[in-house]
This record gives sequence, structure tokens and C-alpha cells, in this order.
Amino acid sequence: MFNNKKVITYDSEAEKVVTLIGTGAVCDGPFSSKDSTRVDGTINGAVRIDGSLIIGQTGKINGNIKAQNVFLAGEVTGNVDAGAGKVEISDTGKIVGDITTHSIVIDENAVFQGNCSMTADKASALFAKERAVTPKESD
Repeated sequence: MFNNKKVITYDSEAEKVVTLIGTGAVCDGPFSSKDSTRVDGTINGAVRIDGSLIIGQTGKINGNIKAQNVFLAGEVTGNVDAGAGKVEISDTGKIVGDITTHSIVIDENAVFQGNCSMTADKASALFAKERAVTPKESD
């Protein structure tokens, strides 16, 4: 009857951060983590996170990203794949690359240069198609 989907927010994900790349830290080469991760430093290479990725205002990633969810306040140069999750770009965030995601939020003044591919499960796509072609009944 009611849609009880859990809403994923920056605040709820920030509480679960297990891995932290601090301000001033530089990681060269691919980086991966099984836990939610916050990056305030720089990563030069591909990033794969099994949980959520939070990129703080001082955070920079030069490489492709694959994560469940991506919350961006810093800079990314590379493609972002959060196919089943959410990408959120804050007003200080900048991404130069393509995004694949289920849902996206781009704040005013954020920078996004690239293409966005939205993924959806077939059930909701079929439901939307049915709703679009079925005439509405008048009251």
C-alpha cells in the first residue's frame, strides 16, 4: 500500500563511514574499500567502493569511480558508476565525466560536464509506460 523505500541521505551515510582519506593525503594507483569511504585528500586512479563514497570539499579523484552511492562536494575527473544507487553533487562539487546512476541530485552552482545515463528496474519502467498510455478517468 505504501512505498517504504529507505531514503539515502548524506547525513545517514556520513554516520557509517569506516575508511577516511584525510586532507593532504595522496593515493596513487587504484583504490578499493568494502566499506563506506570519505575522501578529503587526493586519489589518482580508479576507485571502487562496495558502500557509499563521500568526497569532501577538499577531496579530489582523478579516475573512474564505482560505488553504491556517491556524494560529491569536491572534484572528480572521470566517470562515475552508481548504477543502482544515487549520485548527489553539492553546490561546491565538480565532475568532468559521465555518470550512470538510478537517481541524481545536482545542487545549484554545481558543475557537471558530461553525460548522464539513468538506470531503472524494469518494473517501474513498465509501470510508467502503462500509466502514460492509459487514459485518465474523469471524476
